[in-house]
Amino acid sequence: MLYSEEKIKVPRFNEEAGFYTTKKRSKIMSKIRGKNTKPELLFRKALWGKNVRYRVDSKQLPGRPDVSIKKYKLAVFIDGEYWHGYNWDERKDHLKTNRDFWIPKIERNMQRDKEVNQQLREMGYTVFRFWAHEVKDNLKTCINDVMMYINAGRTY
Repeated sequence: MLYSEEKIKVPRFNEEAGFYTTKKRSKIMSKIRGKNTKPELLFRKALWGKNVRYRVDSKQLPGRPDVSIKKYKLAVFIDGEYWHGYNWDERKDHLKTNRDFWIPKIERNMQRDKEVNQQLREMGYTVFRFWAHEVKDNLKTCINDVMMYINAGRTY
């Protein structure tokens, strides 16, 4: 079954489109990691400590899950709050600059997350999505959720 919602169009981020950025903001944004973030590293280290072996950013799976375990058909994503729209209905009103870019950008990310979840489920995978702050604040709970799934032999 294909994802049916129309894709959200995200405008190009450039001055011609009316978007601007400062040198300082550009420098800050360039430091943001897409892979191997601190929450991902924490999660992976804890999983490895439980003797669970996994793949990182598997190109064979839609959405390139942060952690995947083929044996258990498990895909784990650790999503950054800003980029993936944590508490979005409240937070989107607080965006002050370049709203015409950031609102569609983040909403498209959220839409893509749903599409990826659906594709993975259709492949028989179970998808776990944790917010970065959940991993930082409740690592044991996140790892426990994954371990319960693994130990139950996919009857979770």
